[in-house]
Amino acid sequence: MAGQPPLAARVPTSYYNGSHAMTIKECVRLPSEIHSTGFWNYFRSGTIPSTLPLLELQMVLIFAITRFTHSILKPYGVPEFTSQLIAGIMLGPSGLGRVGIFQALFSVRNPNTVGMIATFGHILFSFMSGVKMDTGLIKRMGRKSLFTGIACIMFPLLVGSFTIQVTLRRSWLTAEEATGLPFQTALNCLTPFPVVVYLLESLKVLNSELGQLGLSASLVSDMFGCFLVWLTEMTKVGREKGMFGVAISASSSILYVFVVVFAFRPAMFWVIRQTPEGRPVKRTHLQLIMMLMLFAGLLSRWFSTSLVFGPFILGLAVPDGPPLGSAIIKKFYYFNQDVFLPLFVTTCGMRTDLRLIKFNDSFMTFNVLLIFFTFSAKMMACVVPLLYTKMPLNDALALALILSSKGEIHLALNTIFRDTNPQVQYLTDTALTLSNIAILLNAIIAPVMVQFLYDPSRKYAGYQKRDIIHNKRNAELRILVCIHKPQNIVAAIELLESSCPTRERPLGIYVLHLIELIGRSSPIFISHEMKKKTVYKTSAYSENVISAFKSFQQNNRAGVVTNCFTAISPTKFMHEDICTLALDKLASLIVLPFHRKWSADGSIQSEGSTHLRTLNNSVLEIAPCSVGILVDRGGHSKSSNVIASKSPFSVAMIFVGGNDDREALTFAKRMANDSNITLTVVHFVSSDTEDITLWDRLLDNEVLKDVKMNNVGDEYVIYLEEIVKDGPQTALIVRSMVDEYDLFIVGRRHNCDSTQTSGLVEWSEFPELGIIGDLLASSDLNSKASVLVIQQQRKKT
Repeated sequence: MAGQPPLAARVPTSYYNGSHAMTIKECVRLPSEIHSTGFWNYFRSGTIPSTLPLLELQMVLIFAITRFTHSILKPYGVPEFTSQLIAGIMLGPSGLGRVGIFQALFSVRNPNTVGMIATFGHILFSFMSGVKMDTGLIKRMGRKSLFTGIACIMFPLLVGSFTIQVTLRRSWLTAEEATGLPFQTALNCLTPFPVVVYLLESLKVLNSELGQLGLSASLVSDMFGCFLVWLTEMTKVGREKGMFGVAISASSSILYVFVVVFAFRPAMFWVIRQTPEGRPVKRTHLQLIMMLMLFAGLLSRWFSTSLVFGPFILGLAVPDGPPLGSAIIKKFYYFNQDVFLPLFVTTCGMRTDLRLIKFNDSFMTFNVLLIFFTFSAKMMACVVPLLYTKMPLNDALALALILSSKGEIHLALNTIFRDTNPQVQYLTDTALTLSNIAILLNAIIAPVMVQFLYDPSRKYAGYQKRDIIHNKRNAELRILVCIHKPQNIVAAIELLESSCPTRERPLGIYVLHLIELIGRSSPIFISHEMKKKTVYKTSAYSENVISAFKSFQQNNRAGVVTNCFTAISPTKFMHEDICTLALDKLASLIVLPFHRKWSADGSIQSEGSTHLRTLNNSVLEIAPCSVGILVDRGGHSKSSNVIASKSPFSVAMIFVGGNDDREALTFAKRMANDSNITLTVVHFVSSDTEDITLWDRLLDNEVLKDVKMNNVGDEYVIYLEEIVKDGPQTALIVRSMVDEYDLFIVGRRHNCDSTQTSGLVEWSEFPELGIIGDLLASSDLNSKASVLVIQQQRKKT
């Protein structure tokens, strides 16, 4: 948009030093000195002339207030953006900005370096938002998303325009006050895609059904919004420069878009072709792209458009995902998100002057009504189409709040419109203050209300029994196997092979390949059986996952059916993909790889990512079926055709008692149908029989009955009974067994107290494995035996 960038070039001196605006000469003057001349010299002049100490003090103060505010609001689910905006209002002219050192720090007599850095952060944010945006999402969306996205911007625009027309006819406002009303209406109607993505990520519902619908609808709305903002800019140029200026600006913008689409985007694909698979993008290419991004910002000013128009369009032309899009995001996104953007939000918030609010002012009253009417119209425009498509009322209201949310983009446009032209005020200081307060209230209320209305985990509630023990004896056992890395493939296939799939007792295998989402905003879920095409380039590793499990199916054609899927999403939201697929496919068991990795000699090779451990815990918490964590200690064959080998395989099932142990034993019984597999059930019995309820004792005896009678399968099952008096004795026996078996199967038994494990819980390192599972996965044991820890489906209400 035409005009000066917010706070980088102009800050109103009405904050602390009168009512006149800062001149261009004051804005561009060079600092007289960079380094400090001494702390005590600052008090003599009443200001801080040294640029670097000033910038450091400003940043420290902004970050300190932001972190303090966020520590209070975070427990209520309020995003960090709200804390940054509150910090800006606190440092503004109606807050701490009127007091002593704060006035000296943020006085206009000091060079506004922090504002310039903040504005650069906003430009970089706009560029990376374009890089992460998946425009192909429009092709894949349904009519519900399309109609909701269009309605949530068009209907409030019509309502706002009608309100303005009524006001002008009644002559309630002066011509000067009415000048900026169309621009304010347009700002209130926007649904920026980056704002919706930020809110969904903050609420941790990005991968949920509601989150996916919100992404699609906001993308449609944002496309209309971008065009609306561009029309607003052209209207502004027409008022300032006439029709000739509009023609020059519009034609230049259109020409720029054509150059980006037909010249820059093919160049980006050339860069991708020049990058070998698995290798990083050359630094020279990344530096050249960043130079073009800066030049695009300069062109935007020449076109009399928004300072982010050029960088945003350029970002859209960069192919999202690896290798190029993800390389750009890895290089710049997190530093910009944690440093530059907080500065930008805070400096925009400092424009809020609460002293301008006067309750008896007709202009302020009308602005409040305009904000209220457009917000209500936006909510109604979102809710009505969703209710028409039979969506529950709570979910429809939650999605309407998400699509009506306000954030960094609204703040930026407010500030830019305010600073566009000192002679023509499209947004007065009063209107700016009211708009910022509305953004703040929206940013506080919307997340809290969405959390109250929508719980993504409720659909996983265990109304039906989906576990192994309740699966019919000769029915298909459906297992969802999760794969993160190539090292997970062999161990998973070996476990499935040892479960002895046959025509009479088949396995339905659903393989989910999980890839971390980098360089794009929208998660993707691919069904390889349905041959869905995607622009996201999966690596050869994905092909290896598919081919390995297809080979497993070919070797067990009579008893195995496999279906492969790929989920590309942020690590912290992967549990949604896992649990949703398990729910849709009626799986009885989810198999997750343990995060720690062992080498072939049994030593720990790497601790793995803490994100994977968090993922496993999240799945254990909300899974709609039973869950197994597979600890691979490197003892299996490393050959690619591990299925073909029929070497002897020893399995031990350690039984203590309880739901999880009964579930684990039921799975272990499937292995007693292969002559190459030896199954041993070790039952640890307490010397004190009073610590177990009669009902649990009856259930345990029932599931152990056929094991004791050796009537499990076609092959011989060994049953051992060990009487122990405490946990250390149990640990001693378990340690003596580790070298005798290739696979251990145990129940998790989380929060289950018993004599057999007493005294061991304090030494447990990984609670997700349970006490016995943690003991078998301990780094103190020099064992190569894999461990499967099973948790039975948790019943939820």
